[in-house]
Amino acid sequence: MDLKQIQELIRFVSKAGVSEVALEQDDFKIVIKTGRDDQRGGQQMTYAPAQQVYHAPQQQQAPQHQGGEAPQAAAPAAKAEPAEEKGEVIKSPMIGTFYRSPAPGKPSFVEVGDDISPGKVVCIIEAMKLFNEIESEVKGRIVKVLVEDASPVEYDQPLFLVEPV
Repeated sequence: MDLKQIQELIRFVSKAGVSEVALEQDDFKIVIKTGRDDQRGGQQMTYAPAQQVYHAPQQQQAPQHQGGEAPQAAAPAAKAEPAEEKGEVIKSPMIGTFYRSPAPGKPSFVEVGDDISPGKVVCIIEAMKLFNEIESEVKGRIVKVLVEDASPVEYDQPLFLVEPV
């Protein structure tokens, strides 16, 4: 469906006097809501592809561990991780792109071994062309950086491991 057809559909829905219409075809779905049940009084349109599926990086890595000996090898690694991850974890408050420094070529906000306190900027996450400074909420020492620079991060994904001081 092209833009002209969508605009015609919106006009038709607004003249028909209904509050919401949903149309689903092979490769997309469109929902048109008029302001009749909406206190804002405007029209709202959402578009969502029907067949696109997004996977988090952790889900993509899971098939690599399948096989005869892999489950046995994965079990000791899983037991070793909690021992390695003692301390506080700074997690991503949003989905976006993780950056360790304020600009390319500039020094990182924090390095392994640095002491941090609440309010200290530890990284930047770019989301929708906005650069959001992420501040520490804990006091301690950076033990490990859990994400590579300029890589995508998910909501609540661990970014740094911090040893409380």
